[in-house]
This record gives sequence, C-alpha cells and structure tokens, in this order.
Amino acid sequence: MASTDDIRTVILCGGKGSRIYPFSEYFPKPMMPVNGRPILVHLMRIYARQGFRRFVLAAGHRKEMLLDYFEGRFPEWDVEILDTGAETDTADRIRACADHVGERFFATYGDGLGDVDLNALLRFHEERKGLATVTAVPLRSQYGTLQFDPDGRVRSFNEKPVIPDQWINAGFFVFEKAGMGEWKGANLESGVLPELASRGALYTYQHHGFWKSMDTSKDQQEMERLGEDGEPPWGKS
Repeated sequence: MASTDDIRTVILCGGKGSRIYPFSEYFPKPMMPVNGRPILVHLMRIYARQGFRRFVLAAGHRKEMLLDYFEGRFPEWDVEILDTGAETDTADRIRACADHVGERFFATYGDGLGDVDLNALLRFHEERKGLATVTAVPLRSQYGTLQFDPDGRVRSFNEKPVIPDQWINAGFFVFEKAGMGEWKGANLESGVLPELASRGALYTYQHHGFWKSMDTSKDQQEMERLGEDGEPPWGKS
C-alpha cells in the first residue's frame, strides 16, 4: 500500500451551498461551524488522525475565508488552497487540482463526516485495481415510516429507518490520476462516476458505520447535538 506521506486529499470547498442560504452568502458551506469549529476542520481531522495530513482544498465561492482561516493554523498539516473558480462543477474542481496530487489520491466533499477506515478504503481500492473507488453508505430515510394492518390499524412507527439494499454516495473517494484524462463531463456525479461504472472501472467500498452530510441548516443543528456530549460519532474533535 502507498505510504500515507504520498497520499493527498482533495476536498471540494468551492460550491455555494444554496440549500443553506442565506448562510452561504457569507461563507462557503465547509466553513459552517460544528461545535465551534468549521465542519471542514472536523473532516480534515478524520484524515489526519489516520495518518493522511496533506490536503488540497479546491476553493471557489468566498475562497478568501479559507485563506484567512488557515493562515498560520495547523502547522502539522500540509494545506494547499487552490482557486478552482466560483462556478466550477465538481469533476472540474478535482481536475484543477491534478498538478497538486500524486498518482493516487483521496477526494471528498467538504460537508460530510464519517468514521470511515481510510486505510481499509485505500487497501480495498488497491486490491481492485480500478480507476476509482467511492464509499457508499446505506440509505437512511429522512422521514419516519409507519406499518399498519390492511384495515388501517397502525402497528408501529420507525423513525428514519435504513432502507434495505439501497446505498448512496458518501464521498470519501480514491482516484487514480492516470484515469483523469478519460473523465467524461464536468460533474462528478452525473458524468464521471456513471461513465467509469459503465466501463467497469469504478468500485464501491461499503461503510456500515457513522456518516452524515450537512445539506441544510437542520443538518448543521443535528451535528451540533451529536458533538455536544463527549466524543462525536465521527471521532475525536
């Protein structure tokens, strides 16, 4: 397996985060606070705790906030901040970082936290010898469900259940730089990943532990609550 010193992590930090408007007018979504620290820092610590301390932040919208925040902070990390454009799509942001990563690299979204075993993810990717690996987590309904008899009598409620046999993209990618020249489209989710899958070059690493993304201000509040008492489920903060 490649040395952790050789692996950089590209973090997508440049989107406008329209679903958390109006907060996104003032700062990029990865800078939204969770228990007094930007969610981005919680995410970077997930990688750093497992030995991966070299980061490339693909900035865009309100990039100056990233530059200001990281100046002089975290000297134990190697942090590069690249301006990848305010309107750039996800795949093109990663492409813009190509000269700043090695032959194999991590990439992830700037708004999702999970207790992913990154070394196991990397081993899985290397063993499959594909061009990319995406971490998948079971789909959890955002709504509670109820079960009832044919006559309408309710038997039980199930609050936000996991939907069996349905998996979603949780980020926490591993990519081969050699495959980037064959990427199709500007968007990672609708272009690059489906096309890689169609060629049999994309694998999925199944993660059964904690994962949560910050899509809305409600998600931010839930993350705050998760981290209030002791160690949060994504690891020591």
